[in-house]
Amino acid sequence: MGLKILITNNTLASRAGTELYVRDLAVELLKRGHTPIAYSTVHGAVAEELRAATVPVIDHLDSLGAPPDLIHGHHHLETMTALLRFPGVPAIYFCHGWLPWEESPPKFPRIMHYIAVDETCRDRLLHEHAIPDERVRLLLNFVDLKRFKPRDPLPEKPTRALVFSNNATEITNLPAVREACIRSNLELDVIGNGVGNPTHRPEDVLPNYDLVFAKGRAALEALSVGAAVILCDVTGVGPMVTTGNMEKLRLLNFGIRTLQKSIEVEVLTQQIARYDAFDAMKVSSWVRQTAAMEDTLDELIALYEEALEEHRKNPPADYAAEVRAASLYLRHWVPNLTLQQHTRAQYEALRIEYERIRAECESRHGENLRQESEYLREQCQNQQKKLDALKCQLDVLRGEYDSMQTERDTLRSELDRIYGSLTLRLHNRLIAMPWVGQTLRSCVKLIAGRTN
Repeated sequence: MGLKILITNNTLASRAGTELYVRDLAVELLKRGHTPIAYSTVHGAVAEELRAATVPVIDHLDSLGAPPDLIHGHHHLETMTALLRFPGVPAIYFCHGWLPWEESPPKFPRIMHYIAVDETCRDRLLHEHAIPDERVRLLLNFVDLKRFKPRDPLPEKPTRALVFSNNATEITNLPAVREACIRSNLELDVIGNGVGNPTHRPEDVLPNYDLVFAKGRAALEALSVGAAVILCDVTGVGPMVTTGNMEKLRLLNFGIRTLQKSIEVEVLTQQIARYDAFDAMKVSSWVRQTAAMEDTLDELIALYEEALEEHRKNPPADYAAEVRAASLYLRHWVPNLTLQQHTRAQYEALRIEYERIRAECESRHGENLRQESEYLREQCQNQQKKLDALKCQLDVLRGEYDSMQTERDTLRSELDRIYGSLTLRLHNRLIAMPWVGQTLRSCVKLIAGRTN
């Protein structure tokens, strides 16, 4: 007989870590004859995908006509809401992250097991929240091998690289990765919410790339198709995943604890240089053997049954104990929520002040533009006056030039008339005769002598 499982999550909107975990888990549980119900107060693309797969999605627990058999809890607020709404229903609680406050584990008598998806989260449960060791289980993340199929063999040298992350932007790790790829002669693409280029079918995209920069679930999916993977995200850079480190990195979910080096171009180029097509193929084969979704779901369903059996054999503490646990939970988180409210109020005040300053700057900028425009207008007017004066001078010079042209033409006509006269032609002919010239010179000398 199938189980009715209520799966909680703080959001079912964007395609990110726990949202996709809920989607894949719920769809697979449905295929196996169970009844998963997804609960979140924030719905979006993932909620639509779940409904398309005929998985019930609710944003109010009163929508359930009957209590679930088990609560599969993600995120403490939603998990506690479900536990308090359905008295007597046992739960298991998943911790998916080291940093997010919503991943903190609530302490409640009906939470039978706490599940860590890697060693880092296990340490958080044990050493920051004092969860007893016997109640903590390790269940590593999975990949749907039916969707993420093996790619063709990698080339000897990589040519195409991909940043596969919702966190990558131009102000985080992307510039360093891009520069490292340029130095390594790699063509780079980016997929993720941070650059406005998400994808709902990464299984169709990943086989097109030889080298992928990613972490966590994204790294696991890239490894499963056969790409070489360098662990990288906004918090730092990790190693290339190889046969020498894959088991250790898998226990850490290829996550935050593996990203120990700073985001620098030299660090990234060193890891790119470790590319080995044959080794990457062996890593991919190992991932496909050890991270199959079907095997993980077998373990998870066994945990469900174990939790239900333990709850039947060892009923939880009385109602008073649960009320006390709920009170302690609220006492722990109310200051945090109050601080968040105070932070939001500060943020709103800062936002209003920012808008005021921006408006003032725009006003001043507009005034500066007006003054600058007025100055430029005056300069243009002055230049126009100078241009008009030069134009007048040019017109005067043009008039003088035209007068000189007219006078020149008149003189040329007069000269032509003289050159064409009978007297000048006779003079030129007489001069051309030698004896006439000599006679005239003698006459001139004679006249000159008599005059003296």
